[in-house]
Amino acid sequence: MAQINPSILSADFARLADEANAVEGADWLHVDVMDNHFVPNLTLGVPVVQSLRKATGIPLDCHLMIEDPDRWAPAFVEAGAGSVTFHAEAAAAPVRLAREIRALGARASMALKPATPIEPFEDLLPELDMLLVMTVEPGFGGQAFLDIMLPKIRRTRALIERHGLPMWLQVDGGVSAETIERCAEAGADVFVAGSAVYGADDPAAAVRGLRAAAERAAGSREDAQGR
Repeated sequence: MAQINPSILSADFARLADEANAVEGADWLHVDVMDNHFVPNLTLGVPVVQSLRKATGIPLDCHLMIEDPDRWAPAFVEAGAGSVTFHAEAAAAPVRLAREIRALGARASMALKPATPIEPFEDLLPELDMLLVMTVEPGFGGQAFLDIMLPKIRRTRALIERHGLPMWLQVDGGVSAETIERCAEAGADVFVAGSAVYGADDPAAAVRGLRAAAERAAGSREDAQGR
């Protein structure tokens, strides 16, 4: 089943509690954490995650676009994140970090920037619960989807299936009603959507529409594989 994770980067930060609850039916709430070092933007940190955890029943999916995630990631689990994603390009010891995140009770995920290939990390996949393929350069919301990432999504899905892993494959960046089907056909099953949800008149309806589109495309992919 397709999962839709609205990104609060596109929400009204002055009304975060209301915005979190405006996406009823979402699977996770995607929280973009940026430090103005790993990416050229500064967003929010542990205190906001703690506040969001109290304000909504939707589980929190924290995407750490920060330097030294080995040091900081555990604090986000302790603040209430149910899933924590660190970047392969920033982690000094990704296996150790993934195991620490899992030991604290959260799902461990690793993200790859557009220029970072998946193949060097094949042996790490069993240590992860999810892999995130960025479909824009991380740092800012509202960017255009990079179609050149579709082959990478397909290769990643093929590696996951080759190893028989129960892990999720997430995409983040430019996901909308116009692009989500291509991502699902390529093998993604978790979709981060910012402006496509929070820019809609009815964010909850936008979540339902995106999920339906992704599931149609995933069904077509499965039918094609069956043939």
